Amino acid sequence: MEHHIDPARYGPRGPAMTAAIEACVHCGLCLPACPTYRVLGDEMDSPRGRIYLMKLALEGELATADAQPYLDQCLGCWACVPACPSGVAYDALLTQYRAATRDQTQRSPLDAATRRLLAATLPYPGRFRAAVQAGRIGRAVRRLLPDAWQGMLDVLPDTLPASEPLPVVYPARGPRRARVALVAGCVQRVLAPEINWATLRVLAYNGVETVIPPAQGCCGAILMHIGEQPRARRLARHNMQVFPADVDAVLTNAAGCGSGMHEYHLLFAGEPDQAAAEAFAERVLDVAVFLDRLGPIAPGPLPNPLRAAYQDACHLLHAQGIRDEPRRLLAGIPNLELVALRDPDQCCGSAGVYNLTQPEVAAQLGDRKAATILETPAEAVVTGNIGCLMQIQAHLRRRASSLPVHHTMTLLELACRDPAT
Repeated sequence: MEHHIDPARYGPRGPAMTAAIEACVHCGLCLPACPTYRVLGDEMDSPRGRIYLMKLALEGELATADAQPYLDQCLGCWACVPACPSGVAYDALLTQYRAATRDQTQRSPLDAATRRLLAATLPYPGRFRAAVQAGRIGRAVRRLLPDAWQGMLDVLPDTLPASEPLPVVYPARGPRRARVALVAGCVQRVLAPEINWATLRVLAYNGVETVIPPAQGCCGAILMHIGEQPRARRLARHNMQVFPADVDAVLTNAAGCGSGMHEYHLLFAGEPDQAAAEAFAERVLDVAVFLDRLGPIAPGPLPNPLRAAYQDACHLLHAQGIRDEPRRLLAGIPNLELVALRDPDQCCGSAGVYNLTQPEVAAQLGDRKAATILETPAEAVVTGNIGCLMQIQAHLRRRASSLPVHHTMTLLELACRDPAT
């Protein structure tokens, strides 16, 4: 099939997008893997359909505005990528398409305002904390707010934990086996600061010294989710400068951050510092992968035996190909039993900021995930991403369940404590 994507208009993105479109043979094997297709049942809400829409829009045969609603409804969970027998780089295609058509996209005033609000608050912990506190007050007048903003209120926690500043260096316990730097995250620092502290303690237990650059900021992943690539590049460049080079790895404990940083080759495509961005991204590892490769020191038992369901975060499983490493770490805890989930690779509906920009579809996916979890004898849920944790927690509550939801590191930390403390 011949394609006519103007290379002069789309620059270095043009050939990459053309190659991805040409690779699709429209076999349809991506459809059952796609959560939005399973919920909405519309061909245009499948990867195959969206590829066709992007092709028409890029070739000028379809207005960008006509394709936009279907592309906005894509979770970006990338479940279709490993399911595709033709190796279509749908993830790269959609990321590049959003960047290429950003200035052509016309949004409603409310949608534009929502995205400006997210871009102005989520990457900045201080602003985000203030926004959450204001949102909790806004619940009292929620009937006066647009439906889209009411969806945001639904996922806010009732309280915010106190935040203790992280140290610049957290020493290893015993002989030092490695030295790493930690990406502290943005939203996570406000909603669940205990995840970073647990990560530091688990690393220390395993003989790892951790550097936490105090000048670090957002990695840019949140802005990449909403198509704000220029602003994401500015944030990424800053972090590339402040993270030290003399460490064994740059670690993330949020699947979304790790996935976004591994897309720096797309974010910086055609930029002068593309090679530097790619080199930096190659140093980024999820903390579970790093510990698995290092060879974890055997943890002790949990305070009480526990059956837990491990929920794969899409941006770990599909985007980074990380499935076994977290399970191996958890399986090393003597009195922890992992429970299998039905459809463990189906998205929970969090997907970066998806549950804020597409609350209706996200709510259906969140409810399905909660129902799947409650089918099992699990006494807790474990996941490797703050967004998944909050989404699952919210939908379990809606089903009147008090099942606790842990991050992989917070559960490991319970088993890695010094018995003397």
